[in-house]
Amino acid sequence: MTAECTSRHASPRWRPPGPSKTREPKSACRPAKPNLDATRRRGETGPALAALGLQRRDVNGRSLRAQACSHNGGGGQSVGWSFDRVNHDILMARLARRIGDKRLLGIVRRFLEAGMMCEGVCIRRFEGTPQGGPLSPLLANLLLDDLDKMLEARGHRFCRYADDVNIYVRSETAGRRVMASVAEFLQGRLRLQVNRDKSAVAPVGERKFLGHRLLSDGSLGIAPTSLARAKARIRQITKRNRGVSLTRMISELNSFLAGWMTYFRHARCKSHLQRLDEWIRRKLRCVRLKQCKRAKAQADFLQSRGVPEWRAWILALSGKGWWRKALSYQATEAMTLAWFEKQGLISLTHRHLALQTDGNRRGT
Repeated sequence: MTAECTSRHASPRWRPPGPSKTREPKSACRPAKPNLDATRRRGETGPALAALGLQRRDVNGRSLRAQACSHNGGGGQSVGWSFDRVNHDILMARLARRIGDKRLLGIVRRFLEAGMMCEGVCIRRFEGTPQGGPLSPLLANLLLDDLDKMLEARGHRFCRYADDVNIYVRSETAGRRVMASVAEFLQGRLRLQVNRDKSAVAPVGERKFLGHRLLSDGSLGIAPTSLARAKARIRQITKRNRGVSLTRMISELNSFLAGWMTYFRHARCKSHLQRLDEWIRRKLRCVRLKQCKRAKAQADFLQSRGVPEWRAWILALSGKGWWRKALSYQATEAMTLAWFEKQGLISLTHRHLALQTDGNRRGT
């Protein structure tokens, strides 16, 4: 056997004669390659935050919205800030620029210095603004107006509501650089104490803003912490040892779910809502079965809902826990979707779809 020559110095293999192939001369004018770097630098602004009214404009009138972009094509970085303490003197100086009524300034000053109850003891307040009141976000907007102007002058993309600020950059290195410079501005000029525990540089999808998070395509989603808080509240309402009727429990649940869903109506969360609906129905099935207490009452309830007698007794005499019984075939057959609708339970999926339809001018 002879080995095939693959070296570039060896003679080429013999080929039969044939028509010669003439190569076309290379054109001197080649089509220009698209400038991918310039395209990536431009980025695309996401329309999601505009739905919440979180939108600012620069001196040229352009809309500045939060965007997720980076040079490597992935999600950008978000610099999140949180302020716990506000200097009263600097805040009152900002108010005095726009307000000439000394009586009003005195009322605001007394509001800021009002005592705070902590474990039954009244503590004097020397810095910070009372949280939870309608005046606190307004005072934060007046104080942080200088921050907005500074960020706009630098050309940053950011969103701010009261004392929560998210700045959107392209890379983690840029995020750390912006975080250091803005922290110096806040602490040096506004005398603000930055909460380092709540401030961080992280990918856009990992940071939350007003309970929402930005997805990779620029749309809004529900932050995992918001879902966890909602489930914790639902657990409190649907406790099996509360001693209240199922009708009252569903009424309290509807009050919470309606307001929660209205707040997150702009979020893209269909899969989360479907799983949450299934989890809520299982919780209520568990409550209804435990209210029967004894096996005879459980079997009678299941038979009244159309479950055959022998299968109803199998579940009633089962030694499984209430949570496992709530997922059984007998329980889902007895307490169907139509039964929950008759009880008055709202569906998060249908509620979200209805809010989306109502917000459309065409009604589609």
